[in-house]
Amino acid sequence: MMMKTISDVFEIRAGVQERYADVVTPRALSVLAELARLDSDRKALMQARLERRRRRARQGERIRFLDPESTIPRAGIKVADARAGRFTGSAIPEDLKRQWVQGTGPGAKPRAPLARSIRNVAYALLSGADGWMFDGEDALGQIETMSLDNQRNLRLAFAKAPVFLQAAEAVAAEMNAWAEGFFGRKMIEDWRRQLDFTTRIFRARGLHLDDRHIRNAGGSGFSASMVDAVLYVVGNHESLLQQGASLVLYLPKIQTAEEAALWHDILSGVEACLGLSSGAVKTYVLIEQLEASFQLMEIRAALGNRFVGFNTGRWDYINSVADAMAWDRDFIHPNIDAVVMTYGYMRNYEDRVRRSTNTPDNKGQCALWQGGMEPNIPVGSEAGVSESMKRAVLGAEREQREGASGKWVAHWKMVHIIRPVWEKAGQANQAGRSFPPLSYTDADADGLVLLEPAPRTIRGARDLISVAVQYGNAFEQGFQAAALKPADFFGDDDVLYLMEDMATGEIRLSILWEWLHKTAVLTAPDAETGAREGDPFTEEMFSRLLSEEYAKLQRARNVDVHDDSKITTLPVSRVVVDAYVQFARKAPWMVDLLNVNLGVEQEPTARQRTRGFLERFSSEGIRITENLDFASG
Repeated sequence: MMMKTISDVFEIRAGVQERYADVVTPRALSVLAELARLDSDRKALMQARLERRRRRARQGERIRFLDPESTIPRAGIKVADARAGRFTGSAIPEDLKRQWVQGTGPGAKPRAPLARSIRNVAYALLSGADGWMFDGEDALGQIETMSLDNQRNLRLAFAKAPVFLQAAEAVAAEMNAWAEGFFGRKMIEDWRRQLDFTTRIFRARGLHLDDRHIRNAGGSGFSASMVDAVLYVVGNHESLLQQGASLVLYLPKIQTAEEAALWHDILSGVEACLGLSSGAVKTYVLIEQLEASFQLMEIRAALGNRFVGFNTGRWDYINSVADAMAWDRDFIHPNIDAVVMTYGYMRNYEDRVRRSTNTPDNKGQCALWQGGMEPNIPVGSEAGVSESMKRAVLGAEREQREGASGKWVAHWKMVHIIRPVWEKAGQANQAGRSFPPLSYTDADADGLVLLEPAPRTIRGARDLISVAVQYGNAFEQGFQAAALKPADFFGDDDVLYLMEDMATGEIRLSILWEWLHKTAVLTAPDAETGAREGDPFTEEMFSRLLSEEYAKLQRARNVDVHDDSKITTLPVSRVVVDAYVQFARKAPWMVDLLNVNLGVEQEPTARQRTRGFLERFSSEGIRITENLDFASG
């Protein structure tokens, strides 16, 4: 039998292998080729997601817990055994036992030369964070070759290449200058030593996304998850293991234990190809999908000896709840700022996560619960920063009391503001803390979609629209993580910018779609528009507010909305926001519409691509996930 070559398995975008020979290596491609057989399984699972979504919408069916007598597909574990902890999990590695603060962000900048782009990694590793999740997903831009720049920067930084050390020395001086002004002291005494403090973690893209640079031979999309995981582990396992550091991934957007089992098979395949022991690649799972909250112990069991913890992220989870309940005309969110971690279904979701991580496996091992994101950035007026930092610390204190072993921050400046909360408590982590065992009743299921009364206002709609359009614009510019606030607060330094990523756009469009198509009722009058309490949120109102908020963005200063985007990507973002919200059938992901428009700077093209996506999704139930501008070498 003739052996297959790489070209028999993959098509690679023109120029990629030449420009990124240090990243897309023969070894990495051979591992990917070995795993390529799993891509059809991934596609089948993603189609099953859409079919469950359609069935539930058609039948008015809520998500329910699995039958305890059933078996987790691919894992071969009985659901009842998973729930009882009758499986073997993972011990927590030494460098993950204390993760009081994990920072998040990409390791690359858009369209930046290497010496400037790699500074992102220096900020992270000098921040004093216990861990840093280098993002390949929601916070990493996807324009041009940013995903490959990210991989290259991490590889060079972890190996302490000269270009990284030069950047780190300069960044350390900058960070100390800021800290002396803010704290009255330096934050870094020995920058070379500080580089070894932070545990390095990588977040791969979710199973629902295709890669933009590698696809299957014949032209169909290939898993971005597998590309990310393979390039990261192949590129860094030797340097990390030589340094005594763990190989750790964050896995996003998992909806079911079967999907977790597929991830386990993918990573087991990587380990086998590289001669690593089973479970050498450790994983956190982001619980950011409603369905996952119904299968927490099952997900733990499916990942077995590589699972170390769950994370409770806010924005994506809210979006998943809105999407899962899109069929229910009575399920309508309030203003987004009301849906905090103590709100209705969020409170119940967080409680289930902490109870699941503290359920011991058959060796008595519990897992970690990492709290959600703190998006504040301490830049603004003295009063604004002081008030925002007080709220941030109170939020961290609440999570620590509730049992979290640490939390996320979205900017390095927040690390030393939040970390003292856990330093004061003194415990490395809270794994094994006693909580009531999980139950699986109808009341538990209802609690996971519990709405509570809260305002729904024109002010809230303006905020949703303004930030959604800004986010879409930032994404198309390559800034998939961006500091944003509603346009009405531009120039007001008492209102701080928040670090937002893809999840921010997703949830805002989901809520706007909900308000429009379920005829949401306003809870307060609005003098500017003349809306009254009890008025419905109509198509006319949405179109008016979109026009007004868009005009504010066109008039904004360059510091808030880049001038060069106002005739290129800002109009494209408006097209996406308008089409998504007004289309009769709700799309599951805003990112799909942004991805098909990457590189587009003309409104007619954006309208054509956006409308084409929505119509195909509506008529055929198919997401367009491939790179429409792929040109193979």
